[in-house]
Amino acid sequence: MQPILFNLESDHDLAQALAIEVDAEVGKLDLRNFPDGESYLRILSDCQHRSVIVLCNLHHPDDKILKLIFLTHTLKSLGASRIGLVTPYLAYMRQDKAFHPGEAVSSRPFAHLLSEQFDWLVTLDPHLHRYNSLDEIYSLKSSVVHAAPMIAAWINQHIEKPLLIGPDSESEQWVSEVAHLSKAPFQVLEKVRHGDYSVEVSVPEIEQWENHTPVLVDDIISSGKTMSETITHLHQLGLKSPTCIGVHGLFSDDDFNALAIKAKIVTCNSVPHTSNDIDISHALSQAILKWI
Repeated sequence: MQPILFNLESDHDLAQALAIEVDAEVGKLDLRNFPDGESYLRILSDCQHRSVIVLCNLHHPDDKILKLIFLTHTLKSLGASRIGLVTPYLAYMRQDKAFHPGEAVSSRPFAHLLSEQFDWLVTLDPHLHRYNSLDEIYSLKSSVVHAAPMIAAWINQHIEKPLLIGPDSESEQWVSEVAHLSKAPFQVLEKVRHGDYSVEVSVPEIEQWENHTPVLVDDIISSGKTMSETITHLHQLGLKSPTCIGVHGLFSDDDFNALAIKAKIVTCNSVPHTSNDIDISHALSQAILKWI
């Protein structure tokens, strides 16, 4: 039986591309808010005995999680055979340690919540820093799609003589793989974070790479402060204007505009934004086909 895909307040173009790639029917929802702010949800498509794909991009998770639970609960009551979540950005993975007494390690209860609702999960490069894999906190089946091949292909097509730079140790896993695939040199800098909006980044060693174009690569660009300080160092060292590549662009308009003054910014279309130039739909579709 043909699978069915529901798009829960996520990228319409990506949903259409995924439906075509996996040959899924696009499901219909009636979703709105009551005057008191509570959510109303009704499924208008036949789901009985069918494999269901839910596209719900969780880059603003607190705004979506209740609707997601309402949707999965209703799908089960209507007889869906299996329900999978496709979330290009998987939220709360950065909150993987209690730095101060009493802090919630939010990644763990969030993982428990999603694992109770779904049979499988497909996501793009979750922030695995202190966890070795999603299996450490998620009990459902999962597939992780890696953006490195797509980023490397973009670099090879658009940038001559790139020098890849990771702004901190957490970025090394992405930078080293992209560098390997694009056959480019790379450096990983050191970062000291003094707060959510205050960071200090080491100065790169670039003597032998002065004729290269710096390409800063990280999994997440949010405030852009780390990228911004790194770019300042590069400008002071006389390097060419850099390109910043993020797997997930989570910046506000103000943060993006401030960073865009200093460098070209390119992101995967995991989070809809004007900077999207690296398409992930085919890679996500290949992972989805494993589960439906």
